[in-house]
Amino acid sequence: MGDGHRPGHLPGPRRGHRLGRRFGWLWGAYGTSALGTWLAFGAFPLIAIQVLRAGPVEVAALSSVGAAVGAAAAVPLGPWVEFRRKRPVLIAMDLVRFAALLTVPAAFAFGVLTFLQLLLVSVVVAAADITFRAASGAYLKTLLAAEDLLVANARFESTAWTTTIVGPPLGGAAIGLLGPVVTVVADAVSYLLSALGIHAMGGHEPRPADRRSAPLRAGELLDGWRFILADATLRPLFLNTALFNGLVMAAQPLLAVLMLGRLGFTPWQYGLAFAVPSIGGLLGSRLARPLVARFGQHRVLVVSGTLRAIWLVGLAFLGPGTGGLLLVMGVELGLIFCCGVFNPVHATFRLERTPADRVVRTLSAWAVTTKASTALLTAAWGVLGALLGPRTALGLAGAILLATPLALPRRAPARVPAPDPDPAANRA
Repeated sequence: MGDGHRPGHLPGPRRGHRLGRRFGWLWGAYGTSALGTWLAFGAFPLIAIQVLRAGPVEVAALSSVGAAVGAAAAVPLGPWVEFRRKRPVLIAMDLVRFAALLTVPAAFAFGVLTFLQLLLVSVVVAAADITFRAASGAYLKTLLAAEDLLVANARFESTAWTTTIVGPPLGGAAIGLLGPVVTVVADAVSYLLSALGIHAMGGHEPRPADRRSAPLRAGELLDGWRFILADATLRPLFLNTALFNGLVMAAQPLLAVLMLGRLGFTPWQYGLAFAVPSIGGLLGSRLARPLVARFGQHRVLVVSGTLRAIWLVGLAFLGPGTGGLLLVMGVELGLIFCCGVFNPVHATFRLERTPADRVVRTLSAWAVTTKASTALLTAAWGVLGALLGPRTALGLAGAILLATPLALPRRAPARVPAPDPDPAANRA
């Protein structure tokens, strides 16, 4: 979430890449929650559009405001989690997401579901997501040896795309038969099962040394950003991923409105348009480690990061019928394949560059910025979609994405930062 002690060099693989029983439980928990997430793919926009009759601005606000407020709520959690055991935090965040999501079908059943409730649930889930991701990155770094991180991240990535292939069609079929709220129930239950799986991992996790007896100071909340911006390699990568992810995610509500509204695609077709191309993500994630072994980590990072930026502009030409559905699939296939290669290499590189006692703060800062940029760009593109139309706004997002490779790191770092003076306090 390095591939070795020197960027660009991959040591020989361990026999069979057996990462241990505890990693197996963590991997299983991840796969369960990922399947729930993709079963509920687009559930909130669908509920907003079909149940609450929301328009483009409301759908964009559901994503943007929820992500922005959730990111703000997660800011103080990063420094706090840094000096806590990570496994209890992971379990707690799963349970928080389970409880929050379960309120949606409950309110729907009693006929009292509102747009405000959807917005509040999205805030809670966004904050829990950020905290979970940051804590899981730190936990993975203590759980595995450095040479196993890319293998583990590639497995997570391939699992994510596998569940993407399976989840949306099943979710779309369930929505067609039982309504849009049923997939939210499945998503909530998946977080409960994930929490049980992480609890079943067992093992002893020493409490990290807590270096403060006083409450957090305001300046400490910025430690993660300070570290990222001070690193000449992480800094451009940080800018690139924030802008890329923000623009891609900003396009999704507009694409939902265009496909499900004006062009008349059904929910199962909408799900199919993203499920089939996810095969590209599965293939890309399987190729990530062999490509790094042959061409080096930095080159794979830059090339895949560049190629993933060229696809989205094609959605400006989306039309109705089979031709339009095939166009969406083609664009998503190219985009997802490149992301499937880029994501595990990027996650591994970022962990490799970050000292063990800064992982949670760094990943929290990264995730908060990504959520905030996504919220800002989603809100902006929601307004653009209302003013210019979804198709024009999609084309504009794709055109801007073409410039994002300029923010990729052009030079490989000379070396990985030296270990912390007392790494034993941060390792299980």
